[in-house]
Amino acid sequence: MLLSMTGYGRGQHILDGKTFIVELRSLNSKQTDLRLRCQQSLGEYEMKLRKQVADFASRGKLELTVDIRREDGEDGVSLNLPLLKRLHSELVAYAPFNLGGDAGALLAGLIRLPKVAETQDQELSENDIDALQQATKNCLTNFQAYRVSEGQATEEDLRNSASSIQQFLEQVEPHEAARVTRVRERLKKQLDEFQSRQNVDQNRFEQELLYYLEKIDINEEKVRLAQNCEYFLEELSNEKPVKGRKLSFISQEIGREINTLGAKAQSADIQRLVVQMKEQLEKIKEQLANVV
Repeated sequence: MLLSMTGYGRGQHILDGKTFIVELRSLNSKQTDLRLRCQQSLGEYEMKLRKQVADFASRGKLELTVDIRREDGEDGVSLNLPLLKRLHSELVAYAPFNLGGDAGALLAGLIRLPKVAETQDQELSENDIDALQQATKNCLTNFQAYRVSEGQATEEDLRNSASSIQQFLEQVEPHEAARVTRVRERLKKQLDEFQSRQNVDQNRFEQELLYYLEKIDINEEKVRLAQNCEYFLEELSNEKPVKGRKLSFISQEIGREINTLGAKAQSADIQRLVVQMKEQLEKIKEQLANVV
């Protein structure tokens, strides 16, 4: 199972004429960063809510919104009438022009001013807290379902990219024999040019040639790259919900082996395969940036 780091969930619960609504959004982030938007009356429960959501989401830039609505419309909003009257009087008295026109529009503008319309948070009862907990559970359930759905598509892309690297690696072997032959011929040509100036020990030449061929041997890189790709696919298949960082570490090892393979290639055909492997590896890195 793979979880996407981006997600959205909404949950609600109705109790005693109140509707408790909880919404959670998440974006990519290396760390857990939670922003909570709620009324101050949550008090001590706010810290529990933060921990519950942060532990559940594991990673990501999170935005949690808690809203409590009353069916009777009494949501704790009140007008600061003394301030409203004073502002209206001063506006009428000092305005250098006629304030005629729509009085409703003028009133609507005044109400939007700071401290004219204020929200008075109401204390939450134990039943309210229970209802809020239920709304939060519903929200997290929907949030998780969203991330699982997104994660399934991401997992498929990652699996295809890793399998493509394996396929390109299998295509390297047919080019290895020609690669060694070209290296041997190039060294022999250089040796023939050098022999015109002084004698060369043939046995020493063969020893140096074997040493050089060992330095450019790519068998170890092929084996390690194949093992890392297989390890990557195994991690994708396990049921751990949080594995983005581990997959990133494995992808780094895959990148090291591909780079070393390219540095030792000594073959245009193998280099082309290496470039295609790197292209698939970049796709993997992009996808892993959005994995929990």
